[in-house]
Amino acid sequence: MQVKNIMTSSVLTVAPHATLREAAEMMKKHDVGFLPVSDGTRLVGMITDRDITVRAVADAKDQWEQRVRDVMSPEAIYCFEDDGVDTAAQLMRDRQVRRLVVVNRDQRLVGVVSLGDVAVQTRDERLAGDTLQAVSESGRVR
Repeated sequence: MQVKNIMTSSVLTVAPHATLREAAEMMKKHDVGFLPVSDGTRLVGMITDRDITVRAVADAKDQWEQRVRDVMSPEAIYCFEDDGVDTAAQLMRDRQVRRLVVVNRDQRLVGVVSLGDVAVQTRDERLAGDTLQAVSESGRVR
């Protein structure tokens, strides 16, 4: 099974110059904890609700002035839409992340695949369980 068969294809993005408040409002409105950061058609990073909380709020930074680019993770961990689900799960385990951005071979954002997608869509309990265990082992969750 390929990633494109289980991914979520309707993906919200946020611009690097958006405020943290704007990003948080998007997350709340759409009930997501992760947004790819896009500068036009180029993927430049990722921001999570945890990034906003730990890197900004806990450091008492101004949510009205602070920008997404100031607290985002500049590395976008991704897989290709035609990769196998096993490949995506292995990448999640190796990088200890619960979500991957999905791009096509032209490097354009086409979706997001989550550990939940792997678990629910594949119905492969062993794959999902092994991935969850590896992602959770370090205590570092994105």
